[in-house]
Amino acid sequence: MQKEPKYKKVIEAADGLSLGISVVVAILLGVAIGYGLKKLFSYEWLFWLGVFWGVGAAILNIYKAYKKQKKELDKLAKDPRYQRKIFDEEEDD
Repeated sequence: MQKEPKYKKVIEAADGLSLGISVVVAILLGVAIGYGLKKLFSYEWLFWLGVFWGVGAAILNIYKAYKKQKKELDKLAKDPRYQRKIFDEEEDD
């Protein structure tokens, strides 16, 4: 049996927390980039382009986290400890 790292649960919890933070940071960075481009080039639509990039980055972060969790769940589903056991009922003839 393979021994788990000492702080594995703490790291997994921080990873889950970091998803929420990364979504907020991605959107804020997109807004900041859009605002900077708007001030630099004086085009209003560049602000919205930055917002779009930020929201797109946030969605990408969520998708990556989903794929990671799905992979872990599939791995857990194949574990014999968690598979459903069906007992055959003997029939009396």
